[in-house]
Amino acid sequence: MNDWFTIESIDQDTYVISEYKHWEETHCYLLNGTTQSLLIDTGLGICNISKIVARLTNNPVTAIATHIHWDHIGGLAYYPNFYVHEKELSWLSGEFPLPLELVKKNITECCALPKDFDIHNYHIFQGKPTAVLHGGEEISLGNRTIKVFHTPGHSPGHMCFWEKEKGYLFTGDLVYKGTLAAWFPSTDPEAYLNSLETVSQLPAKQVFPAHHSLDIQPEIIIRMKDVLQQLKTEGKLHHGGGTFSFREWSIKL
Repeated sequence: MNDWFTIESIDQDTYVISEYKHWEETHCYLLNGTTQSLLIDTGLGICNISKIVARLTNNPVTAIATHIHWDHIGGLAYYPNFYVHEKELSWLSGEFPLPLELVKKNITECCALPKDFDIHNYHIFQGKPTAVLHGGEEISLGNRTIKVFHTPGHSPGHMCFWEKEKGYLFTGDLVYKGTLAAWFPSTDPEAYLNSLETVSQLPAKQVFPAHHSLDIQPEIIIRMKDVLQQLKTEGKLHHGGGTFSFREWSIKL
């Protein structure tokens, strides 16, 4: 288990916990405050992320999901205090949009699964959150305040998290280097553009994505927004529009 996660320090109170041994290369973020800690996403659920988090904070921990996809909610079982967006609440009570067998296939497409991980015992987390969010909320960690932005597009209840004092923007699956997914039935390409327009207005100093390279600069948000706006102008911003590549990122519609 200790070899599954990679831990990197962003600053003395902020950590990224990554799963680089899986092709998803999922990142979760631990934000420690003076009274509370916030865990943004809980990963694949292949190993117990709470054992890693316990090394990094003595605070009570609230988990929050950028969205309810299998690769972001795997560790929610370890956190009875967790938050989700209202638009995806039903996905935690039997209406998850992907079949279990497909999720299992995605998980096992990995060259280095831990020996004690049994895919036959894997299930998609289901449960009841302690808070249902709508966007606009502020979460206090004592000396740190995190603002919630509802940023649909990749999924109907997707959220980004903004820490104004540090200029930190946690973008989930809205922004990362790689192929952005906007082709599933539960995605909305035009909402994706609107969400990029929203977060592009924030004076972010650092962007923290949920997947792949952490070497990412805030200006990528402007480029993504401009590309999607051009696709909309050309009548291509819709499901079935194709896959469009632009340097270090692409989008599949």
